[in-house]
Amino acid sequence: MNLDAKIPSGPMAQKWDKHRFDLKLVNPANKRKYDVIVVGSGLAGASAAASLAELGYNVKCFCYQDSPRRAHSIAAQGGINAAKNYQNDGDSVHRLFYDTVKGGDYRSREANVYRLAQVSTSIIDQCAAQGVPFAREYGGLLANRSFGGAQVSRTFYARGQTGQQLLLGAYSALNRQIGLGKVTMYTRTELLDVVLVDGHAKGVVVRDMVTGEISRHSAHAVVLATGGYGNVFYLSTNAMGCNVTATHRAYKRGAAFANPCYTQIHPTCIPVSGDHQSKLTLMSESLRNDGRVWVPKSAEVAGKIRNGELRPSDLTESERDYYLERKYPSFGNLVPRDVASRNSKEVCDEGRGVVSSGLGVYLDFADSISRMGEDSVRERYGNLFDMYEKITGSNAYQNPMTIYPAVHYTMGGLWVDYNLMSNVPGLFVIGEANFSDHGANRLGASALMQGLADGYFVLPYTIGQYLAEAGLGDCPKTESAEFSGAEDEARDRIDKFLSIKGKRTPTSFHRELGKIIWENCGMSRNKSGLEGAIDKLSELREEFWSNLNVPGEKESLNQSLELAGRVSDFLEFGQLMCRDALQREESCGGHFREEHSTPEGEAKRDDKNFAFVGAWEHKGEGNEPVLHKEKLEYEEVEMTQRSYK
Repeated sequence: MNLDAKIPSGPMAQKWDKHRFDLKLVNPANKRKYDVIVVGSGLAGASAAASLAELGYNVKCFCYQDSPRRAHSIAAQGGINAAKNYQNDGDSVHRLFYDTVKGGDYRSREANVYRLAQVSTSIIDQCAAQGVPFAREYGGLLANRSFGGAQVSRTFYARGQTGQQLLLGAYSALNRQIGLGKVTMYTRTELLDVVLVDGHAKGVVVRDMVTGEISRHSAHAVVLATGGYGNVFYLSTNAMGCNVTATHRAYKRGAAFANPCYTQIHPTCIPVSGDHQSKLTLMSESLRNDGRVWVPKSAEVAGKIRNGELRPSDLTESERDYYLERKYPSFGNLVPRDVASRNSKEVCDEGRGVVSSGLGVYLDFADSISRMGEDSVRERYGNLFDMYEKITGSNAYQNPMTIYPAVHYTMGGLWVDYNLMSNVPGLFVIGEANFSDHGANRLGASALMQGLADGYFVLPYTIGQYLAEAGLGDCPKTESAEFSGAEDEARDRIDKFLSIKGKRTPTSFHRELGKIIWENCGMSRNKSGLEGAIDKLSELREEFWSNLNVPGEKESLNQSLELAGRVSDFLEFGQLMCRDALQREESCGGHFREEHSTPEGEAKRDDKNFAFVGAWEHKGEGNEPVLHKEKLEYEEVEMTQRSYK
C-alpha cells in the first residue's frame, strides 16, 4: 500500500494557493457530464453536495435521517473557529494553525492544518451570507468568545445553537440545488457497501430503510461524509444513529483506516444517571468560558455531598479545589479537552466526585453571575441552562452544574491525502470521517470548521483533479459483476442476521461492547487491558454470530436489522481500535497509555518512534490487519512537550 500524501512543495503559507493553481480543471460545460455520490448530509456532506451541484456536477446525496437537517451536526453547540482577529488580541492564521497542531499533540499533518486555518476566514463570510445569525457586538460586528486550548477569542457562535444554524445554512444551499434538479436526495437510506471497479470507487449499494429495497448507484466518484465512530462506546454524546458502517465498509474494500485509537472524551457532559441510558448529553465547552470547575479538597467532604449531608453552597472558598486553575494557571478552565477530562477523572478516582456515583465534578457560574449579572449569563447560555434543567431538574443559575467526561468526537478516520482522497482512487472522505486535521485531540469549535472547510472550499477544487485525470467516460453499469457481487454480499449478510434466531438483541451486544471499549480503550489505556479487550471482543463476536436475535422481515421497516448491521461493524472495528492503541506505545492527546506519562501525570509522547500516522490495511476475514506508517514531518512548528501551565 502506497501512502502518498501529495503535500505540495514550497513555503507553508503558499502551498494551498500554489496547489490550487496546479490542479487540473474540468471544463464548465463538461461538469454536467460527471456524476458524484455524496454519502452523508451533515455540515461536510451538505456543503459538499451543494457546492458540487452549484459547480454543475450531477450529485446523488444519501442520508439515513428523514431529512438532511436532522444530521448530527445540528447538535454542535458552542461555536466555530476562524482566524478573523476581530478582537485584535493577537490572533492570526499562523496562530490558529499553531494552536491546532499543538492541541492535537503534534500528531496531525501540518500542511492540512495550515490550509484549514487559511480557509477558516472564508467560512464565516460564507455562512454570514447564508443568513446564519451569529452573535454580534453592540456596534454590529460579529462577536467572538474564547474556547479551550487557545488564549485568544476566535470562536464565532449563535448562542448555544451554532451547529443547528450552520446546518440550516448548508441545508438551504442543498435544497436550492435539489429544487434545480442538480441534487437527487435519498433520505432514510443506509449504505451497505462501496463498489470498486478496476480499483476505483464507482458506486454504492444502499438499502431503503422504510421498504427494505436494496439498490445500486454508480458515479464517477464517491464522497464519504458520514461522521465519526464514537458510538462504538455505546454511551456517547453522538446521536444514536451515528455509526461506523460507511467507513468500515470502505476499509474492508481496501481503504486504509488511520489512527482509530484517537478518540476524544469531552469534559463537559451530564454524568451518567443509570443503566437505562442509551446516550449522553453534551453541555457545550463554551460554558467553561464563564464557569469554574471544582471539587471539594477533601474526599470526606465530597462523601457528605454525595450523601446529601452538605450542599455545594455550604463549602467555603478554602474548602474548594479549583483544580484546573490550580494546575494550569495560564489556561485555567480553558485547557484542551483531553487535559480537562483526565484531570476530572483523576479527582474522582481520588474519591472527590460530587454525584451519587462518584463520577462528577462541579461547573459553577456563581462568580460570573455575581460579576456580570444573571441576565448577561442568560443571554449567552440561556438555552443550555434550560436544557440542563429539563434533564436534571436543577437550576444552574442557583446551583452548580454537575459534569463528567464522555465520549464525543473521533480524530481517527479513513486515511486521505492532501486532496482528501483515500488510497482508493475516486473515494474522497471529508469531515469527521477522515483523519487529517486534528491529530490526537481536537480543539473545541474546530469540528464545524473542518466540515465546512472540506465541503465548501477544498473538495470542490480537488475532486476536479481526479475527474480530469480519470477522463470523461460513462459511469459503470450497475449490472456489472462488481455491483452484482457487492449486492449479493450485502443480501447474504442481511439473511444471516435474520437466520440466526438466537436469544440476544443487537442492543445487548452493543451495550456489552461499549463497556469493554470504555473500560479498556477509553480515557486511560494499558497493555494488559487492551490485550484482554481484543480477546473479549473475539468472544463477543463469536456469540453475536451464534446468539443474535433479529425479529421481523427484511423487506420492511426493521430497526433491529439496521442496528444488527451497525453493531456487527462496531464489533469488528472495536478490535481495530484496540490494536491501534496497543501498538502506539506512547501517550498523546486523547490516547493516554498509563505506562507512558510524565511525573506530573501528563501525556508523554515518543516522537522518535511514533511521530507517524498509523494507517491500517484490511487483509481479509480472519487475518491480522497490516499497519502502514506515514511519517509526520514539521516545517513550521517544533515538536515540544505540550504545556498549558
